[in-house]
Amino acid sequence: MNISDLYSIFRHCSGVTTDSRHCPTDSLFIALKGESFNGNAFASQALKDGCKFVVIDEPQYAMPGDEHFIVVDDCLTTLQQLANYHRRQLGTKVIGITGTNGKTTTKELIAAVLSTSYNVLYTQGNLNNHIGVPLTLLQLTSKHDLAVIEMGANHPGEIRTLVYIVEPDYGLITNVGKAHLEGFGSFEGVIKTKGELYDYLRERKEATTFIHHDNPYLMKIAHDLKLISYGSEDDLYVNGRVTGNSPYLAFEWKAGKEGTPHEVQTQLIGEYNFSNVLAAVTIGQFFGVEARKADEALAAYTPQNNRSQLKKTADNTLIIDAYNANPTSMLAALKNFRNMTADNKMLLLGDMRELGAESINEHQKIVDYISECNFEEVMLVGNEFATTQHTHKCFANVDELIKTLLEKKPQGKTILVKGSNGTKLSKVIDYL
Repeated sequence: MNISDLYSIFRHCSGVTTDSRHCPTDSLFIALKGESFNGNAFASQALKDGCKFVVIDEPQYAMPGDEHFIVVDDCLTTLQQLANYHRRQLGTKVIGITGTNGKTTTKELIAAVLSTSYNVLYTQGNLNNHIGVPLTLLQLTSKHDLAVIEMGANHPGEIRTLVYIVEPDYGLITNVGKAHLEGFGSFEGVIKTKGELYDYLRERKEATTFIHHDNPYLMKIAHDLKLISYGSEDDLYVNGRVTGNSPYLAFEWKAGKEGTPHEVQTQLIGEYNFSNVLAAVTIGQFFGVEARKADEALAAYTPQNNRSQLKKTADNTLIIDAYNANPTSMLAALKNFRNMTADNKMLLLGDMRELGAESINEHQKIVDYISECNFEEVMLVGNEFATTQHTHKCFANVDELIKTLLEKKPQGKTILVKGSNGTKLSKVIDYL
């Protein structure tokens, strides 16, 4: 079956699902496969549970003569092609976002600003991979004015694959940093892969690129692009400066050199979020969102899912950034915490994952930086930190740390909790 014929079927379905445990009435089930599961095996059950049609790539799972089974060569490829076809049919303007750090927060901020004036579809959570991206695109309807699609990668070529599914009209790389070095091979590999978004936008000469002018790595690879720039210099499309950071970020922005200054108090922790909020302002300005509405949306935005969250417990004040960590984001968080006005600062840091051969060296750089700071107490979790040279308390895993916290709970501290999601530092929060 070709994609146009499958698309006709899709249009008569209520939506697409790849999870046989979630089969909305009259939906289209696409049977994906992984290391430990085979969606083909659940196709018949998906039909019984409410799906209107099922797409499979292993013919033996089809019921002979049953037109509700659609056999294709590869279900994942079909999902991606169907999403791209749907995106083309609707012609909705799409903003594509990638970057090492801050892309999910930036996507949320942009969506918050644009949603004050437009009907916006945007990536939910961090469903930004080869499956999440097409599933998001397939939720587009004619009622949407714009789409904001987040794209993630941990190996070379992945952004290139995603941009040819998304075909963005506008693009933004938040930044490039030292993350997933095991997959990318080097920091240069990170830059090249994230830059695949620029490569695509360069091919589409009418495409617009939003760029953080203060980032030298991005500016270096942004040649021959139609740029809308934001940053600290007065003559940029949008410029601004940080005006407060204790503990929440406050900033001022204006459009161009002669623009009216706007002061915004956010609920975001960290100066490192300044470029993210400025990106949201810039895109809002570009699409004609009233400045007042943009300011109110940014002021109202509250981070979720352990991303730069502030939480006050009965005993301590927590800065929770335990969703992910890499050398770039870890150092930024530490510098911000060092500069923050707060009493009795304490660190709970977990390993940074997927750094490959650079892991020990990068972890050592972090503990060396910590030694320059005057944090009252430091606790480290994970085998990578354990291999570095330092004098801090170190725990093999989060459960060992919890045992210590049960024996002696911190009191009256301001605590930064940061580490890769795999270290499970979020489990510690209930004990602080």
